[in-house]
Amino acid sequence: MSAGDISALVLSLREGIEMALVVGIVVAYLGQIGAKGARKWVWAGAVAAAGVSLLALGILNALNAEFEGTTEQIFEGTTMLLATFFLTWMVFWMLRNARYLKSELQRGVEDVLARGGVAWGLFLLVFFAVVREGVELALLLFAAPGEGKLVGSVIGLALAIGVGVLIYAFGRRVDLRTFFRVTTVILILFAAGLFSHAAHEFAEAGLLAPIEGPLLWTTREWLPEDSGLGSILRALLGYAESPHAIEVVAYVSYFVGVWLLSKTNFIRPAVRATADATRTV
Repeated sequence: MSAGDISALVLSLREGIEMALVVGIVVAYLGQIGAKGARKWVWAGAVAAAGVSLLALGILNALNAEFEGTTEQIFEGTTMLLATFFLTWMVFWMLRNARYLKSELQRGVEDVLARGGVAWGLFLLVFFAVVREGVELALLLFAAPGEGKLVGSVIGLALAIGVGVLIYAFGRRVDLRTFFRVTTVILILFAAGLFSHAAHEFAEAGLLAPIEGPLLWTTREWLPEDSGLGSILRALLGYAESPHAIEVVAYVSYFVGVWLLSKTNFIRPAVRATADATRTV
């Protein structure tokens, strides 16, 4: 398994479990209220969201294949910046709102049933909840460093589906609190690496060349970034064997920005939020 596969596995597992929670909560609630027949529209919404997400990934790869040289560097740097933004937003959103995920989805189901039009209502409810995570995953997989991410993506999503089945089909308790805590830390480190890589791409393209700064050090001799442990660290944590000043400044600045955000009201209500959202129905 390549370094790209490892980062893809982590990203797909995290995003996949969030999608599995959405589908599982809605399916389980429909069973509780005696509307099992409507579950087919939930699955239809999930499948449609998966199709749109795959289409988004295909479009990104097709666009990238059309670019070369400076244009390719600018395109890749831009997608890395977008991925950094969406990943950071997702982490903070989950920390703040995960406690309300179950109740909001159940309320959405109740509203759909009360208004009639169950088919389209459930379809759209699940579609928009899942496609948000799916398109975000597509962007992250495209922006993540490394090659050969297919195997890791498939394994990560398969594991996520397995966790969803254990929770909602067999009623097993899974310690998702620890999982979300650990993966949140990894995702923040991953986002910092993307932000640093974006700065590097823009410097290489000439947009930030005047402030690129000097080469600070090199660890190529004992930890190359294109093989072994170095490639894994690059894929997951943004490691660079020969960073310039702008890359280190971008890496550190990202953590400063996250720390400042954590001190605002945007994140403070999030105590035990993720844990509350992962209780079985």
